[in-house]
Amino acid sequence: MKLKDLAHKLGLSPTTVSRALNGYPEVSEATRERVLDAARRFHYRPNASARRLATGRAGAIGAVLQSNRTQLLDPHYAEFLAGLGERLADDELDIVLSPARNDEIANYRRMASGTRVDAIILSSPLIEDGRVKLLSELGMPSILHGRTVSPIPHAWLDIDNEGAFRHATKHLLDLGHTRIGLINGDIRFTYAFDREKGYRAALAGRGIAADPKWIASGAMTDEVGYRFAERFLAERPCATALVASSMMMALGAFRAIRAAGLELGRDISMIAHDDVFPFLNPDRMVPTMSTTRSSIRAAGTRIAELAIEMLNGRPAASIHELWPVDLVIRASTGPAPVR
Repeated sequence: MKLKDLAHKLGLSPTTVSRALNGYPEVSEATRERVLDAARRFHYRPNASARRLATGRAGAIGAVLQSNRTQLLDPHYAEFLAGLGERLADDELDIVLSPARNDEIANYRRMASGTRVDAIILSSPLIEDGRVKLLSELGMPSILHGRTVSPIPHAWLDIDNEGAFRHATKHLLDLGHTRIGLINGDIRFTYAFDREKGYRAALAGRGIAADPKWIASGAMTDEVGYRFAERFLAERPCATALVASSMMMALGAFRAIRAAGLELGRDISMIAHDDVFPFLNPDRMVPTMSTTRSSIRAAGTRIAELAIEMLNGRPAASIHELWPVDLVIRASTGPAPVR
């Protein structure tokens, strides 16, 4: 079915039908619903090229892929892209990934100067991230997964990393632990900075000064988690509890705990951040893993929704969402052992 055929069936002009399908604000909500209902009933699919001509849009959202960091092998990023893609597909929008090896600024400039994307998704923001300023100057709509320090109004969605790790550390303190190792992500990134801030705040609330020997940060991998946990367990006296920034790091820490001949949940406690991976269920681990929990796939889905709202006229400065994080206590945490 062509657009003019759909318009004829509805008794409307092709222009009105086109504007209703593409979310123009001057079309009334009643008319829009009527057009969308008819499009569903008659299985109408707009021609992509015609839609681009009518709206001036590319019909795609862009992201820069750090190929030197093998980003697609990172389960966090892959899960985020899955949520993003599922929601964009509902509106027949594509994801354009632009690979960058080192300096990604050229990629953002190229996407902003072309006609391939309508907006850009920014991931893994630094504490002060110049990409927000750059894209604002280039006039390219963008939305940030995370937060950064910037005076420029911009759209963002983040989870309460500081609150999550404050509550996790506080729970361990309530169990009598005082030697708590923090296995964190790269501290250059806002999420890791905020998690360390929450850890330090919980300790300060009990009058305990944070000791640098119990704080480590690096790539969120199994191997890094193993090395950091091994270090904490080699201290004398050793750590009695760990807080890990990802389930991947927690798996490595778990290996180090077993290698040291310790039993998780009895000799040492651990809480990990769970991005809700389908292949890493903390309820099926032995022992089950206590976690701070927030779905990164759900974040991807919501960011796609917010990007669509922004393209339909919502001001970027009004898009600020901070999601609470659940603390789920399972068998990997217990009272501090007497040593």
